[in-house]
Amino acid sequence: MAVASGAGFAGIPALFERMSGDEKHEWAAASTLHVLWVLYDRVLNVSPDRLDDPDRDRFLLSKGHGPMAYYAVLAAKGFIDPSTLDNWTHWDSPLGQHPDRVLVPGVEISSGSLGHGLPIGVGLAMGLRIQGRSARVVVLVGDAELDEGSNHEAIALAGRLSLDNLTVVVVDNESGTHGWPGGVDRRFAVEGWQASTVDGRDQDALHGAFTEAHPGRPMVVVARVGKR
Repeated sequence: MAVASGAGFAGIPALFERMSGDEKHEWAAASTLHVLWVLYDRVLNVSPDRLDDPDRDRFLLSKGHGPMAYYAVLAAKGFIDPSTLDNWTHWDSPLGQHPDRVLVPGVEISSGSLGHGLPIGVGLAMGLRIQGRSARVVVLVGDAELDEGSNHEAIALAGRLSLDNLTVVVVDNESGTHGWPGGVDRRFAVEGWQASTVDGRDQDALHGAFTEAHPGRPMVVVARVGKR
């Protein structure tokens, strides 16, 4: 498999631009670019040759609509061939408008209805802890997705169980209907999570937040990107 040319983040926008036809979700995808790159380039312990390794880190894209940025990063890191990007969403392409874990190497869950990723992540983190594994679970959600009731239950349970192998990234582009008094991070902090808010386009700030120690507590990083 050919790995994408243009080493580093500089090559990602060109890969992203090879996909078109989903203008409705283009901004939703673009808002995740920096977060996804930092995770796959500097944080997650996962690679194309370890897709079945039980000790690999797990990344769950709960914000599954508009996955162009996700596909671009997977191509840059060698999980999928960059040529696959050119025919995304075609009838015979494995790359749909929601990622499919059966068709796309490296994808851990088939994203669909919003609100599913975090509950799955909580269960996965619990299972890995029971097995005594050190693997980390990272779930990316959108701020509007937090309106789903399933997320409220998952946030509360993870805090009560002290799931410190769980990290949630909230890409906050100010699209939530209701918001949260005191900010998105407070929604998690009141349930016992370690919470921080950073500039969602500042890669060093993102990396610092993702790698901060949080013993005995799950962690949330709110990546603020604002409205386009």
